[in-house]
Amino acid sequence: MIGTPTVYDANMGFVAKLQAEEQGLAGAAATPVTFNAAWLMQQVYPPTKYVVPGIVPEGMTLLVAAPKIGKSWMVLGLGLDLSSGGVAFGCLPVGKPRPVLYLALEDGPRRLQDRLLRLNPEEFSHRLEFMTAIDSNKVIPVIRDYMNKYAGLDPVVILDTLGKVMPPAGSGNQYGHDYSVLSALKATSDAVPGSSLVIVHHTRKAEGGDFLDAVSGTQGIAGAADTILVLKRDRHDKRATLQVTSRDAAEGEYSLTQTETGAWELDGSSLEDASRAAQSAKASNGVGDRMTEVIAKVSEHPEGLKPHALATLLGMDDKSAQVYLSRAYEAGRLDKPTRGLYTPVGSVGSVGFEGSTTNTPTQPTLPLKEEATEIEATS
Repeated sequence: MIGTPTVYDANMGFVAKLQAEEQGLAGAAATPVTFNAAWLMQQVYPPTKYVVPGIVPEGMTLLVAAPKIGKSWMVLGLGLDLSSGGVAFGCLPVGKPRPVLYLALEDGPRRLQDRLLRLNPEEFSHRLEFMTAIDSNKVIPVIRDYMNKYAGLDPVVILDTLGKVMPPAGSGNQYGHDYSVLSALKATSDAVPGSSLVIVHHTRKAEGGDFLDAVSGTQGIAGAADTILVLKRDRHDKRATLQVTSRDAAEGEYSLTQTETGAWELDGSSLEDASRAAQSAKASNGVGDRMTEVIAKVSEHPEGLKPHALATLLGMDDKSAQVYLSRAYEAGRLDKPTRGLYTPVGSVGSVGFEGSTTNTPTQPTLPLKEEATEIEATS
């Protein structure tokens, strides 16, 4: 059974009973503040729902990117897909239509209309609503009222951007302030099962080794979120990577492209394809065209390739194929699970968002010092 136990349920635990009695709840149903493992394992909770399968679970999600990268285009497209029950990122079915409120606080009606016309969806749903201005002290009541109004329909609110409604910290503790504000925002979706809040946020100027260091502000902002998406792309480049970490979804990194219409689409027809494309792009970064071609071809074959098979596929001799593969492996750009077999670095297991695992590279990625001309000279 789902829900709260009777206060004097023997499995609840002594401490929980005392807490309930102190609150004047003896003899009535109540949710215990403290409970034991036996009681917990008797409860039945519904499975986590996904806004976007494998990427965005219910709850509060931060989408983080540098200015003018295309994050507003991404969430606008997501709003269209969710409100019409289409597919997200070009290939991920989102299920039934749901109500969506887009707080587009950096855009006006004219710009929104222009973007909608460029995106040119099959349907402009009445389920997608917009607000382009709101007082910072009213944003939480507005979101909370919207979630409650559409409780049971899995509503989604998109807040673009956090900076537009973030109150100043004053002279207090910045971390505590950030965590408190984000926790209050998170509570709006936590209170309504199946609801989701997507918050658009900017990256900091200097990033650290962990991609979560990209989140602007203190760690209180990232710490309060259920899921964090970091969108990265170079200026004037249509291809980007979307890095995902979450309490509920498996971590992953996916390659995607912004089309001429402004829509964002995964590179490939599935999360697995997009994960392989991201891994291939990372592995071939900073190398010559021929080595890029070798790494890309191996990435198309997660089961692995041997030198002769690669040579056949790329029209090269076996010796050159062996040299390229060996050097890619030595630089940490490919893995070699068994003698003579080369595979992409890591694993696409992370894209299985229910109970999956993620492998890490066995070697660090190092620059390839050898040029393609040197390789061919030894053939």
